[in-house]
Amino acid sequence: MKNHELDEKKEDERTMTRTRTSTTKKRSSKKPKVIEHPLSSETEFTNRELGWLNFNRRVLHEAEDGRNPLLERLRFLSIVNSNLDEFFMKRVGGLKRQVAFGISAKSSDGKTSQQQLVDIRLQVLPMVKEQGRVFSQVLKPALKEKSIFLMKWSELSAKEKEQAQKYYLKNVFPVLTPLSVDPGHPFPFISNLSTSLGVTLRHPEREEKLFARVKIPKVLPQWVRLDSEKKHENRFVSLVEMIKENLFDLFPSMQVLEVMPFRITRNADIFRDEEDAEDLLSMIEEELRMRRFAEVVRLEHGPKPDPWILKFLMEELDLQDEDIYELPEELDLDYRGLDVVADLNIPLLRYEPWPPVTPMGFIEDDAEQVFSTIRHKDRLLHHPYESFNSTVEKFIRLAADDPKVVAIKMTLYRTGDNSPFIKSLVRAAEEGKQVVCLVELKARFDEERNIYWAQELENAGVHVVYGVVGLKTHAKTALVVRQESEGLKCYAHIGTGNYNTATSRHYTDLGLLTAHEEITSELVQFFHYLTGRSLKSDYKHLLIAPVNMFQRFRYMIDREAENARQKKPAHIFAKVNSMEENDIAMALYNASQAGVDVDLQVRGFCCLRPGVKGLSEKVRVYSTIGRFLEHSRLFYFRNAAINPIDGEFYIGSADWMYRNLHARVECVTPVYDRSLKEKLWELIQIHLNDQRQTWEMGANGNYVQRRGSEMGIHQQLMHLARQKSVVIEESGHYEDKP
Repeated sequence: MKNHELDEKKEDERTMTRTRTSTTKKRSSKKPKVIEHPLSSETEFTNRELGWLNFNRRVLHEAEDGRNPLLERLRFLSIVNSNLDEFFMKRVGGLKRQVAFGISAKSSDGKTSQQQLVDIRLQVLPMVKEQGRVFSQVLKPALKEKSIFLMKWSELSAKEKEQAQKYYLKNVFPVLTPLSVDPGHPFPFISNLSTSLGVTLRHPEREEKLFARVKIPKVLPQWVRLDSEKKHENRFVSLVEMIKENLFDLFPSMQVLEVMPFRITRNADIFRDEEDAEDLLSMIEEELRMRRFAEVVRLEHGPKPDPWILKFLMEELDLQDEDIYELPEELDLDYRGLDVVADLNIPLLRYEPWPPVTPMGFIEDDAEQVFSTIRHKDRLLHHPYESFNSTVEKFIRLAADDPKVVAIKMTLYRTGDNSPFIKSLVRAAEEGKQVVCLVELKARFDEERNIYWAQELENAGVHVVYGVVGLKTHAKTALVVRQESEGLKCYAHIGTGNYNTATSRHYTDLGLLTAHEEITSELVQFFHYLTGRSLKSDYKHLLIAPVNMFQRFRYMIDREAENARQKKPAHIFAKVNSMEENDIAMALYNASQAGVDVDLQVRGFCCLRPGVKGLSEKVRVYSTIGRFLEHSRLFYFRNAAINPIDGEFYIGSADWMYRNLHARVECVTPVYDRSLKEKLWELIQIHLNDQRQTWEMGANGNYVQRRGSEMGIHQQLMHLARQKSVVIEESGHYEDKP
């Protein structure tokens, strides 16, 4: 019980820290003005979990929106499903654990864990129904019009059934493993997010029913493409349907009575106590083993389930009625299987390919040129509009090969498979350079990959560290130390996104490449904090969590409020993924009452309520959903500047969430160069003025989409990138125009 008791204590302490009582603590050099309105938490804040589900509805809207290319709409439907999977594993799993341990802490809006679970179910049920409607009544007919057919077995012609049968016998049947349950065969282990067929069997000479489970193999396409006599026709049949129709081959001479497809989701919110762990690596490896066998938090099944099978599964998996979700008839339990359809090479039904811009100074594979470019002037990068591969990736690759470079230091949170950054660091270490890499083993769902890369780096001689005990290291930073004629010179990259080449093509992120001595010298100190437990707290330029970031943000918000009271120019803009830090929200409420215009671009959930009379009338909250995942974090404070471009701009890894400001290691950097400020101000204006992809949040937590234009933010930014560059046809790269 020791771990459970520790877990309950920590959860209670963390949640209590997030309540409004924390606003009484001294957080900045200026005491914030106390709001006089006797409002309840429910009136002041929205619910985080319901806000996230609201975000997923906005993603689902993209699947229905006919202005998007048809195959991309199918992909959005897949994203909705994978989002819900992660939500149940992390958020629902965590709430269920709190209920099981009797944790009484409440959410920002005053709800208990049990109340939130009830509200979540009330929100998810209609969302799942809507998914099915969009798929069966909107997308399937639209696909059919484009000669793309997603068929049931009964819809196949005799010739197609024969073809499917041959495919099944050759490619599917040998992979299947039917598992029956009887006194000699216990109930089988069912892996997380696996789709199965529950089958009731009867021996010809006995009366009792038997249960068997057939797992749908993930190694095979979930939609099988069939040959068509028509050249431009694409016909698919579901793998689930194919296996259902051939069950008798798996159970010869047995009677197959009923078949019920089902899918389970397991809890991924596993307790860890790092302070008692002698070896963090071993602890995370053990956690991964535990997660495989964690309790089931959701069971999904198709319509009209067999009562006997459902009751049997609920008993074996220890589930209650509220854990069961019935899915529409057209849903094959896992929309992600539709990727094989969404990947069809039909250009008219997909987004136009986007080749990112390569900025001037990064065209050639020349270390002297790249370092000279950064030394001469800070470079602000905006991905995927500007190439990640030919800038950030190249920066580290050339540093690894440059004989003048003596040291490279990086933080890796999610780096992806076959990471070019890992290869560069290994090569640098083999060349005798001092290489330090912080690998965050606790990056959720990337633990196994990160363990592998950490071991590969250690084997190559890289100094691998796992961060500060009790804190995830979420910062996106790299430091290169180079021997030059005047002595050692430091170059840095500080970004908003992971060092992941794959996601850089789909996530919008900002990055600063700089040799600015005041920034790089503090980044040196930051790495000392990560590797040597430095207690430096007087950072003058960088905002470091949990050292000074929260206090600096509070100070800058309060400063804007004071400027507004003195009739000086005041404006706050923040672009984050999520917003739920209550003290920051209360400070923004105060700023709004003082007359500050507050614009928050929050992609996901926002627990702050905008537009509440007497509380947040000057606060506006927006959310952008579209082709790319909005992932960049950008902060702007006007600070009484006559010209708004002369205000303060910051980019970095942190959202305005409790975990980012208090329970993670984060890094946010100022942007000093005026031309880069102009670039960021242009980006802010594009976000504020968008009339296509932007949703506006109301005080009740609901969102309304703007619909005044056919060109959205992402298309505008691609258009601008093309305007500001010229194509080098022979290389496919782009150069900045003079």
